[in-house]
Amino acid sequence: MEISPKAEAAPAADPWPGYFADRGHPGARRIGAGVEGVVYRLGDGQVAKVWTGRPPTELTRQVYADIAQHRLPFATPEIFQVHEHEGVVVTYERELPGVPMRGDSAHEDYERTLPVHHRNALLAVLRGLASVPGTDAMRRLTVQGDDRPLWQGHDRFQDALAGLVMRAAARHGAALAVHVPDFSAGVERTLNALRSLPDAPVTTIHGDLVPPNIHTDAAGRPVAVLDFGFYTTAGDPAFEAAVTAAVWDMYGPYAEEHTAELTRFFAQELGYAPAALTAYQAVYALTTYDLFGMDDSDGHFRWCAEQLRRNTMFSTQLS
Repeated sequence: MEISPKAEAAPAADPWPGYFADRGHPGARRIGAGVEGVVYRLGDGQVAKVWTGRPPTELTRQVYADIAQHRLPFATPEIFQVHEHEGVVVTYERELPGVPMRGDSAHEDYERTLPVHHRNALLAVLRGLASVPGTDAMRRLTVQGDDRPLWQGHDRFQDALAGLVMRAAARHGAALAVHVPDFSAGVERTLNALRSLPDAPVTTIHGDLVPPNIHTDAAGRPVAVLDFGFYTTAGDPAFEAAVTAAVWDMYGPYAEEHTAELTRFFAQELGYAPAALTAYQAVYALTTYDLFGMDDSDGHFRWCAEQLRRNTMFSTQLS
């Protein structure tokens, strides 16, 4: 749940602080609100979220627990209890420390030179998540926009992604093809590349490591990773690195340079094959392009089309 700092003051008639006080949390204080509900700080490292939108499922809760049992160098979400009061779901969760690494690139221009502490923070997060084995609960998750668990009917992550690409292209691929030359051939090349990738370790994939989803401390070290769910699954950690390189700066004036630099950096530091990273970046664009809009009036659609136009999977002259 994303919260807004503009909503720090509670309305005079807010009944929830009293509700929490009656349950042993007399210092409960409203700290923010978002489209999904309101968040209250309870103290002792715990918050309560009062859900007006769709609350987390039991499967999501299990995924959080699967990750939290590992001793990572940063905190991750964990749901301790789920209550219901007069038809409203209330979750009691770990309070995540730190502040966002930086604002979203749609609202904040990034400098041309990648800060070293940002590169190091991303590397630490990627290494941490890659140390957590993928679980059955993660395999049962559905990627946003799809109609079935990603791994359903598949034993290999790469084959599961190939199935997802085919379903996503069938949804509204004609709209994307208007903006991406050689579209059908590019999709086929991407599928062939996926199927030819060797088996890889199956680990935790967050899938949306944009800067606001990584919290850092005053020294720039990552202390929390939040907002799992958009593309969370179990899979090849190289996929996480590829997507992170692409989404760290999506809309800034140096976005293309930053993506290329981070892709090279992750390949070198983590030992991932550049060709695999290229294929996975094409997959991400092919499977998320229509989640917010289906033409170039939508920023994410435009970004996906641009990603594909410069990806070698969609070039008529492959390098």
